[in-house]
Amino acid sequence: MKVAPVASDHHGQSLLAQSLLSRLLICLLIVSSAALLTLFDTSPKLFLDDNVSVWTSSLLRWDVFHFAHIAREGLVYEHEWAFFPGVPLVMRWSGSVLSLLGLSLPGWPALLIGGAIVAALLDSTRILYQLSLYHLRSSSAAFLATLLSFFPSSPSALRFAPYSEPFFTYFSYRGMLACVRSQWLFASLYFAIAGVFRSNAVLLCGFIIWNMLVAPLLSGRKDPLSVNTTLRCVAYVVVSLSPFIYHNYRAYLLFCSSTRGHPRSQWCEGSTLPSIYTHVQREYWNVGFLRYWTISNIPNFLISLPILLNVWIFCIFYLSHLPRILRDGFARQESKSSAHLPLRDSLFLNPSILPHVLHGISLTLILTFSAHVQIALRILPSLPMTYWAAARLLIERPRWGKAWVAWSVVWCGLSCVLWAVFLPPA
Repeated sequence: MKVAPVASDHHGQSLLAQSLLSRLLICLLIVSSAALLTLFDTSPKLFLDDNVSVWTSSLLRWDVFHFAHIAREGLVYEHEWAFFPGVPLVMRWSGSVLSLLGLSLPGWPALLIGGAIVAALLDSTRILYQLSLYHLRSSSAAFLATLLSFFPSSPSALRFAPYSEPFFTYFSYRGMLACVRSQWLFASLYFAIAGVFRSNAVLLCGFIIWNMLVAPLLSGRKDPLSVNTTLRCVAYVVVSLSPFIYHNYRAYLLFCSSTRGHPRSQWCEGSTLPSIYTHVQREYWNVGFLRYWTISNIPNFLISLPILLNVWIFCIFYLSHLPRILRDGFARQESKSSAHLPLRDSLFLNPSILPHVLHGISLTLILTFSAHVQIALRILPSLPMTYWAAARLLIERPRWGKAWVAWSVVWCGLSCVLWAVFLPPA
């Protein structure tokens, strides 16, 4: 196991305290906005009684409707197969726990409150700091990057509501940290759990492949990779992909089996590997290559531009140094005295960051060209590289770094108000 710099106890305590403060401020802003401003969409009133607290009612926005309905009724409608079972399961189980504890809450409030409590307990702060410490090799830079995560571009989804993002972020960070510690089984299990919450967890298996197979080759190891190592890697990848595979296989048995007694669904035909997830995203959300590139969606591209640019600029910066990183950085890993140290002119050129860059490029390409671009505001904050990129701007390009912080603070606050009154984006 490769050794990272020692974490500072002061940093750890300070970050946890500030993380709690961040959550309290976000909660206060959302609840006060919900209490003082008029709802643009009054759908929550159809499911919640007038006597529920403002906090409880402000949890019910956007995808939370789908999660809560699935938690209560199961997958009833075809379009609900776009949502993975993680959050509904958490809602159902946590609601039952609240009942066992003697808190007599009606159905929807129990689901909302239980899910929000569990989401809040899975704080990713400490893990992000440890991960940043390993890759940046600087406790101050790791501290700065983690501080920047307290102003996410979708604070309601990541730090307030029972959404998929806090769960996905926590377990994906856990898996990434397990990878750098060569704990492959734990990494695959953490990535699998992340896959129970979001479909884009399928990309996380790349970290296992990179660390087990690619990085040893690039570092110039004399001993070739064994068949045993390759087979183990394949097994771990299958484990990490299993939730996505099972979700689609379960739907295939339900809708496409010849023993079902009903005509096969349309999506079962005309594809080598029929996927209900792909079908639902295409038919109900109009997801597909350049489908979102319309004049009416220009505002969505504009509000997503800062966080997309932040990631793109960092990736371009890193890749512009890639020849030197491949030549010098990986070669130095064979030396115990300099293993995994960044190149001299930047903290952000550590060879170990390369899989994060490749992951970020893959995800931003999908978000830019084949998805509803505004979900970048929710998904990209789950990348550690988003905060490393922002920290790099503050350290190496202070003018642009200050602009990023200003945008983050302003948008974080505005996003809370938009969530509270049920206005996009979400």
